[in-house]
Amino acid sequence: MSEFRFAIMGAGDISRKFCDAVRRIEGCRVAAVSSKSLERAKSFAAREGVPAAYGSYAEMLEKEKPDCVYIGADTASHYALTMLCLEHKVPVLCEKAQFCSVKEALSAIAFAKKQGVFMMEAMWSYFLPAVKTVKKWVDGGRIGKIYASDCTIGFKAPTHEGNRYFTTELGGGTAYDLTVYTYDLTVLMLGRNYLDCAVSSLWHESGVDTLNHAVLRYDGALASMTSSIIGPLEERLIIYGDGGKIILPHSHFASEATLYTSDGRVAEHFKDTETENGFLYEVEEAVRCVREGRLESDVVPQRVTLDSTKFYEKIFATRNV
Repeated sequence: MSEFRFAIMGAGDISRKFCDAVRRIEGCRVAAVSSKSLERAKSFAAREGVPAAYGSYAEMLEKEKPDCVYIGADTASHYALTMLCLEHKVPVLCEKAQFCSVKEALSAIAFAKKQGVFMMEAMWSYFLPAVKTVKKWVDGGRIGKIYASDCTIGFKAPTHEGNRYFTTELGGGTAYDLTVYTYDLTVLMLGRNYLDCAVSSLWHESGVDTLNHAVLRYDGALASMTSSIIGPLEERLIIYGDGGKIILPHSHFASEATLYTSDGRVAEHFKDTETENGFLYEVEEAVRCVREGRLESDVVPQRVTLDSTKFYEKIFATRNV
């Protein structure tokens, strides 16, 4: 089988983690990197051993003709870069949050289908062995009928001028950075068929959301979610059932999970001792899908991305409330 060539858009820290993941896969390599700054792209290429660097995203696509592009640039540019790749009929693996609105998501999904090109949001958490284990426990009825869940993720983000967290022009805010995890992991476990939701948010003077709290109401269950960039939270997902509970620490990059009986005893503990870079699994999925001629992933189908954008808009609707 021929070598699979990735190209990268965006020369930040997350793209370095992506490079490390690709190096762990036999028959794959990062062939090129591009950035709005040619100097930054060259520096990244030298540090990561990438053969080619570009100061133009379009030029890289035209000259390199990669098998797939990983978009690791700022969130606000994800839609434009996704559409650029689709115009060149290059498959896309885009960092979360892939889109900032329902309008963007619908537009890109329709265009990807029209072009016949693979497109996937890089929701790496879905592929982690600990997360997959919890999903198996839930689906297998190991804790009985679920009546509640609570997912929290939060840290104190830097506040210096121009940082991405507090800059609307870069797609800053809690929703795109952290709530994407609390929401996607909650609905992965409990389903997307909730009856309604209540959302509350805090807003910064820069215009970004700094803390989100939401409760999804299911038939017989309530799911709480809290995410923050103004201070740390105890990061974990707890799922309660009438037959026990499950605790997934640091749910968005989880490496372990514990299943408890209804009387509090440990029934099973899972510990992932093999994963060194959790991006590996989503990269393998993208390679598999592209090679098989698929237009989307079964693990992170495009409807998941669209659903997330609908939830972001519920958050943004609280801005002036």
